[in-house]
Amino acid sequence: MELSAKTGVQRVRHEIRQRDITVTRIEQLAPDYLSITFGGEALEGFTSLSFDDHLKFILSNDEESRVWRDYTPQHFNPATRELTLEFALHENGAATDWARAAAIGASVTIAGPRGSMVIPVDYDWHLLAGDATALPAIRRRLAELPASAKVIVIASGDDSGSLLPSSSQHLQVQRVADDEEMVAAVRALDLPAGLGYCWCAGEASAMKQLRDILASEKQHPRNAMRVAAYWKKGVSSHHENLE
Repeated sequence: MELSAKTGVQRVRHEIRQRDITVTRIEQLAPDYLSITFGGEALEGFTSLSFDDHLKFILSNDEESRVWRDYTPQHFNPATRELTLEFALHENGAATDWARAAAIGASVTIAGPRGSMVIPVDYDWHLLAGDATALPAIRRRLAELPASAKVIVIASGDDSGSLLPSSSQHLQVQRVADDEEMVAAVRALDLPAGLGYCWCAGEASAMKQLRDILASEKQHPRNAMRVAAYWKKGVSSHHENLE
C-alpha cells in the first residue's frame, strides 16, 4: 500500500548495529552550528527512512565513562557510504566539545537508528516547530517535502536565521528568539484547513506546552502530531516522545 496521509504514519524497525566511522569533511554552517560528514565501510547497510530518526553518537570506549547522545541523520549517501550529522554547539558538553575539536580522520562510534516513523508527505499542510536541536530534522524535512507542500516553520534560536530558507509561496518561516516566544507563536497560530501534520521537538518543558496547546486548545488529532523532548534542562542524554 502506498504511504499517504490517509493511511497515516508507518513505523519501521531496523537492526541495531554499532558502526565505527571516520570524519571525512567538516563545514561551519553558522557560528554555533557544524556539519560533519563521516565515512567508512561500516556504513554499508545503514538505513534512515525518516527526518525524525535519531541515532546514538557514542564517545569513549571505556564502558564506565561512555557518553551517548542522540543525533538526527541529516543525509546519507549509500553509494559513497557517507553520513552527515549536524551539531548545534552549546557552551559545553561532551558532544559539543568533541565536535569543536573534531578533525579529518577522527573516529567515533554510532548505533542505530533502531526504527523510523515515516510521516507521509502528502498532508494538506505541515507544521514544524523546534529549537536549535530540532534544526537538523527540520532542514531534512524541508529538503524531502515536495516544492508544492504547504509548510509552516516556527524556529527558536539565533542559528535559525542563516540555516532556514526565507518564506515563499508555500513556505511560512517564523523565527523567534526563545522557547517562550515559540510557544506563544504556536498558540497564536491559526491552523490551516484540511488534514495537517504537526511535528515539534526541543526542550522538554517547552514541548509539553506545545503538546497541550495542539491537542487540547487547538483540538488537533493526536494521530497527526508528534512532539518530542530532545533534551531537558539539567539532565544529560535526555530523549522522550511526548506524543
